[in-house]
Amino acid sequence: MMTTTYTPRLLWQLGAELGEGPLWLPEQQRLYFVNLIPGVLHAYDADGSTHSWQLPTSICWIVPRADGDGFMAGLKDGIVRLWLEPELRVQYVHQPVQDRHGVRLNDAKADAQGRLWAGTLNGNDKSRPDGQLFRLDPDGALHVALDDYRICNGPAFSPDGKTLYHNDSFIDRTFAYDIRGDGTLGEARLWKTYGGEYGSPDGMTVDSEGCVWVAQWGGSRVCRYSPEGELLATVAMPVSQPASCVLGGPDYKTLFITTAWEGLSDEQRAREPLAGGLFAVDVDVPGVPPARYGRP
Repeated sequence: MMTTTYTPRLLWQLGAELGEGPLWLPEQQRLYFVNLIPGVLHAYDADGSTHSWQLPTSICWIVPRADGDGFMAGLKDGIVRLWLEPELRVQYVHQPVQDRHGVRLNDAKADAQGRLWAGTLNGNDKSRPDGQLFRLDPDGALHVALDDYRICNGPAFSPDGKTLYHNDSFIDRTFAYDIRGDGTLGEARLWKTYGGEYGSPDGMTVDSEGCVWVAQWGGSRVCRYSPEGELLATVAMPVSQPASCVLGGPDYKTLFITTAWEGLSDEQRAREPLAGGLFAVDVDVPGVPPARYGRP
């Protein structure tokens, strides 16, 4: 099958050390994303204006709330409620990794049932199987959904809400799980293996046709795959470390891509002056509105 190749455009060269967690919020026509390690939340508006907020510690992601009262967010050491207006406020909800040395939160998303899924990793030694995937139910109960991951990345959900895609980036694999009605997961199915020139699977998103866009860290590409894992399209990136992606814009046909310079040598950074920038590309198949945590 013929595949499509896209060339992205640079939106904002902010030089993020670790750009992650993109979220398109349609009612604001705004893209939120984080620079994880220094703990800065950024926003890029449809008119090109930009905004930034400094958090008290590393921030990994934000997820909108169904009741519209601020956001849920992942800081280095816990899941919090976050308000940006009229001033920045943080309120801890759960701290599941506070007693686990080196373990921090990483990627997260909500599903259509209002549940929040958040992964962790050991930032001191990413080879350790200390990563877990937590499920925060709308009633506030926190559960361990998966154990023994190394680098939990990119939870994403099929449009019908029946399949969870989840990465262990350390072993270059994406797994798929059936989601039962009560939120528990079926057995892991190996959905795709990467590695070598293809890099490692990082953040990802699913479009309205159920195809999966995967940012491939170290592979200089973001790829669209069919639900069966067949390569359909590639965004050829000018940087080696695309970190995450989301579909947004007025028609959900803009793929926003965050990138990073974390771990690059001075020589590599000189070869990649755009590393850490925010990119976009126009695609043919739209995404879907973001899922929100909780009950409205």
